[in-house]
Amino acid sequence: MNKSIQHGISRREFLAGTSMLDAATLLGLPRTAAADPPPETTRFRIAQGPFICYAPQMVAEELLRMEGFTDVQYIKVPANDTYATMVANGGVDLAVFGPPTAVMAVDAGNPVVMLAGLHVGCWELFANERVRGVPDLKGKSIAVIDMGAVDQLWLASILSYVGLNPSKDVNWIPAQTLSETMRLFVEGKADAFLGFPPQPQELRPRKIGHVIVNTTLDRPWAQYFCCMASMPVEFVKKYPVATKRALRALLKATDICATEPERAARYLVAKGYEPRYEIALEVLKSLPYDRWREASAEDSLRFHALRLHEAGLIKSTPAQIVARGSDWRFLNELKKELKA
Repeated sequence: MNKSIQHGISRREFLAGTSMLDAATLLGLPRTAAADPPPETTRFRIAQGPFICYAPQMVAEELLRMEGFTDVQYIKVPANDTYATMVANGGVDLAVFGPPTAVMAVDAGNPVVMLAGLHVGCWELFANERVRGVPDLKGKSIAVIDMGAVDQLWLASILSYVGLNPSKDVNWIPAQTLSETMRLFVEGKADAFLGFPPQPQELRPRKIGHVIVNTTLDRPWAQYFCCMASMPVEFVKKYPVATKRALRALLKATDICATEPERAARYLVAKGYEPRYEIALEVLKSLPYDRWREASAEDSLRFHALRLHEAGLIKSTPAQIVARGSDWRFLNELKKELKA
């Protein structure tokens, strides 16, 4: 039997049979905040990235409907596109991406605002036998989606942390797609690449390369958010109630990924986001989705802003990045409301 069919079920069966996405049933959380008025807009568009560690934004679909959004749209975004640009241009109302991307966007003057962190970890830096640690990457070739893409910015931050100059000390190989970065590494055409789930889960059984940085486990990376929620500045200003309701749905979905990874994995399979139940479950179980209440989203922005500032990639100071590119009001309110 096909494993996707064996473990997956239809959307109707899944939602009707288990009520997994009913936060009141699953987590003991309020269905909605009675004190909140209806959202100022009933349409909500989400940037659907290619990474399954973004699971909370997919799981949030029914929760968003419960919050009053009757028109929930997922806009597909290729890995080599800039999520921050889509947010800044108003092409989507929510996108999930890493602090380095956020820092670069804010430094460039793009009207994006970070609202919360979802989880730490998920990236794993794979290297060949010539590389035993990050300092050994000097003079080596690294496959990335593109210059300025999410993986290249993360690597720039990592290189800067150990004193390497990302503009001069490594050879970047733009591959245009995430799958191509892994292929170049597997074929020996690159000394390293940054793997995003499910790539690490696919490489480990094949015993190809070795991990020199695991951002879920290795400090300082494990202390800071990998994936954060961003919205357009104009949306937050114009629709504060919708902003809070959307963020509430996303954070409830993050709790579901933490407390019910099996059900969340089945949902991802049923919706077609990941065909392999075992891979989806492995990713969900490996990531600390329960850290959104504890880890500091502001510290995450500040840390990466410092790294990129040291590398000469941004002109703004960390304090300026935090001041212009974050708004934690809604997160602080929801932390009190959604106490475990």
